[in-house]
This record gives sequence, structure tokens and C-alpha cells, in this order.
Amino acid sequence: MGNRGSTVRALLAAALLALTAAAPTPALAPVIDAAVAKGFEGVVLAGDANSVTFERAMGFSDRSTKRPHRVSDRWPIASVTKQIVATLVMQEVDAGRLRLDETLADALPAFHGPTAAQVTLRQLLQHVSGLPDPSATAQDTDGVEAFYRAPFDPNAATSFCAAASAVPPPSKFLYNNCDFLVLGAVLERSSGQPLPRMIADRLKLPLTLPTDQLGFRTPQVGYLDATKPAPQIRLATFGASGALIGRPRDLLAFDRALLAGKLLSPGARATLWEGNPRLGYEALGQWSFRTRLAGCAMPVQLIERRGDIAGIQVRNLIAPQSGRILIVFTNRADVDFGELWQGKGLGYDLASAAFCT
Repeated sequence: MGNRGSTVRALLAAALLALTAAAPTPALAPVIDAAVAKGFEGVVLAGDANSVTFERAMGFSDRSTKRPHRVSDRWPIASVTKQIVATLVMQEVDAGRLRLDETLADALPAFHGPTAAQVTLRQLLQHVSGLPDPSATAQDTDGVEAFYRAPFDPNAATSFCAAASAVPPPSKFLYNNCDFLVLGAVLERSSGQPLPRMIADRLKLPLTLPTDQLGFRTPQVGYLDATKPAPQIRLATFGASGALIGRPRDLLAFDRALLAGKLLSPGARATLWEGNPRLGYEALGQWSFRTRLAGCAMPVQLIERRGDIAGIQVRNLIAPQSGRILIVFTNRADVDFGELWQGKGLGYDLASAAFCT
């Protein structure tokens, strides 16, 4: 039965990845054309449960070698990693091995920080833990924080992140990569598996979590503007907070699995996607809100996760009611997406074209 079950799971995973490409939709194409005219470079992918409705790569992945972007390229998915880690946390909650309101003293006894008996998993997922912030370490001459240039420390969750807290929990919203570095360690203890193995076994997708062998290289070269490469970081140091690498279609498959109820029970997914107005509609590891888009008669419910790392920006958007998905990667830090709620800007135009036509 075990071998048969593995075979069935493999076939389901293969079917999930066997996406059918369609011609670019009339609505998204002019939005992308206008963005390219202003310097946009990267990959845009849109789809639903059954098909890819838009897929285009444009510009250069590496200007020094004139290597063009390709739709099959692998990218650092940056803080979209947090959305995946939050899903794994909710799987452990579903299984009864974790509780959102248990403290680090119970969930991770190796964490000896001064607030271990106060900080809960929910607070980590919502960035209100007050833990130390790697991005607050001293910057070098390139403007890169020391934490992200230091040798990879596989125990950062229980060493650096266990230092004296910035503020007592529960704090106000303070975005902080230590929150998810610690959650990665919690997951490994709860599941009994290394995080990369958890991701491979449960998601059945070729998402990789690098360790120090990558050094300061990333799959794409990020740029601050049209000509200047962004300073490189040691990608592995982001760990469970932002180090995953994958293809746009890998994210699409993940989003589809979430929408289809393949990863979480309905109750766990509802908790994952419950936006808190007091925290700017932050849910658990992502944002959940309703907003008006051009072409839609009513406000649209959106699940949004962003990423930004070494000159690379990522947008992962899910519209649960329509089952549509929009994924954007660019290696230009100067691309201004704007805010969806402002009713203007590239992000608003892309979302309107993807979800309201």
C-alpha cells in the first residue's frame, strides 16, 4: 500500500505540474507592453486551476552576458518563502503537533531567549514577537547588513535570534526575518525532518533551500536601476525567512494546491488567510484584504505575498473567489508597483487585468 500510495502521489504531483500554456490574454498584454516601455524586465505568469493564461519573459537576466530572461528560469522567491513556511506550520497545526498559541518554551526548548515563555507561534507568524532583527545589524560599505554577509549559521534561530528582544511581546507590527528563522527551527523539531525535506515531501515541487555553497551568488542578477547591479547577499542566511529558490510555475503549482484544498483543511486555510485589520490586514505569513480593481463590479478578495532580495522583487497574488493567480518576478529594484489600495500603479493595473477580465 505504501508504494502504491507513493505512486499515486507522484502522479498527482505530475498532473499538477502539467500546465497547459495559452496565448497571452488581451487584457494583460498591453499592461506588460507599457511596463516594458518603462524598463520592466522579468517574468509575468497568470493562471487558474486548469491553465496558464499568460506567460512572458522579457529583458535580461544578466546584462553583462546579455542572457535573456526565460519563463523556465529559477529565481530566489525571497519572502514568498514565508508564505510557504506558514503553510507548513498550519499543516503541523492540522496534525495536532503544534498550536498557534503555544510559546517557544514549549515548541522549541532549544530557544533560550529571554522571552521564550512569552512569544507564541502566532506572534512569530504575524511579526509581533519583538525578536532581534537581522536587518538592524551594522551595514557595510555596500549598505548590506552584516548578518547577510556573515558565514552561514545553521543555528541562527537559537543563537542570534535568541538574543535580547527588541521590544517585549506582543509588540506592534515589526517586520523581522528572525520570526521565520525561528519558525523554521520549530518545524524541524515538530516534524522530525530538515526543512528542505519537509518542503520536498509535502509540496512535491523542486523548491530548493540553499546552504552556504552558493556563497554570494543568486540565480538572477539583481539591479538597482537600469545599469547598476545590486550588492550581493549570502542567500543561505535568509533560511526559512527568504532563501527558497524556484520557478514561477513552481509558485503557481503551490498556489493551486492551496486553492484546491490539497495542503490544508478548510479551517486551517481560513486561519492562514484571515487578515487582521489592526495589523494592516496581515494574515499568517501573508496579507489578506479586499480591494477595488478596474473592471470588477465588487471589491476583490486577494491573498498577497511580496518578496524583495538583492535587487529582485516578487509578487504572488491569489484571488480565492475566482481561483485566479498572478505571479511577477523582476530583477529591477526600481520597478514601482505602487499599492493596490491606491487604485493606480503597475501592481493595480496588473491585478485588474489578471482578475477582472
